[in-house]
Amino acid sequence: MIRVWFNHWFSTSYRLIELMKENVGEQVWVVGTNKQPNSVIRNVCDEWYDEPVTDGDAYVDDCIQFCKEHRIDVFVPRRKMLDISRNKDRFDEIGVKIMADAYSKLQLLADKASTYDLFRKQDGTESKVSIPAYCEACTAEEFERAYARIKSQYDQVCVKFVFDEGGMSFRKIVEEENPYHLLKLYAGNAVPYQRYLEWLKAIEPFDKLMIMPYLPGKEISVDCLRTSQGLIAIPRYKGAARHEEIIYDDRILEMTDCIMESIPLEYPCNIQFKLKESQPYLLEINTRMSGGLQMSCLAAGVNIPNIALNKLLGRELPWSYEKRNTIVSYIEIPRIIS
Repeated sequence: MIRVWFNHWFSTSYRLIELMKENVGEQVWVVGTNKQPNSVIRNVCDEWYDEPVTDGDAYVDDCIQFCKEHRIDVFVPRRKMLDISRNKDRFDEIGVKIMADAYSKLQLLADKASTYDLFRKQDGTESKVSIPAYCEACTAEEFERAYARIKSQYDQVCVKFVFDEGGMSFRKIVEEENPYHLLKLYAGNAVPYQRYLEWLKAIEPFDKLMIMPYLPGKEISVDCLRTSQGLIAIPRYKGAARHEEIIYDDRILEMTDCIMESIPLEYPCNIQFKLKESQPYLLEINTRMSGGLQMSCLAAGVNIPNIALNKLLGRELPWSYEKRNTIVSYIEIPRIIS
């Protein structure tokens, strides 16, 4: 039996855990913890506990103690992945394998500006990876200058903090406030320029902010896993509806190959692109299984969570999939938790 711990994952990891459990020859026993005691993923876990509430080094200490007490073989972290990766040697000492890449890689990719810089022109050669224009700011005055520069070249400006997960800080900057939209329609993530500037002045100096052109086209989310047999890369084109299109576009696959060669991530990751006038640009690289990974696995007929688990344990599972364009969607299925 392989005892696997998932710490505070999002609800769509329900299906990822199911996929990981589809193991041949040895049972996968999943231990789950979560800040939400009634998270739906408790239904698919074999054991369920409260998530430790500490942070930083204290959280790592709690994780190591938890692994000892519950005889964990494999730890699949989402919360505090950077801290856990930085302390991999401590988990190695107690025989726990971590499904996370080296700290140096995670630290680089957590900084979106550093990630973009990696793929800029080098030695006068054109990068195969398209990077959107961007400026950085840590004060309101720097933001004003950066906004003016980007706005002079592009129709719409957007912002997000350099260290961000799931696009939580993403905002579109608009020139004027529209009371009708604010009162009667869903305002979305649009913020008037003057209001955003006031907010920044109230908290400056603030964490590093990126100012970029807004890319209005579809988002493309590529679920990846490097294996000895080759790279699994499944591109999902996301729209406003629930359905997503699997399209094996050569431009996207070429940029994905280039990224994975430059930063050889060993465990499941997700590379996000966005279109502007049919040109794809790199958005970010997430060093974990994505929320929509189960859709990619279904569409391609390949079990990335289970292949990744066996890879971590030193077993290379054979896999294959046909690069066939298709459309995949999902439905809500109610579950009684308790």
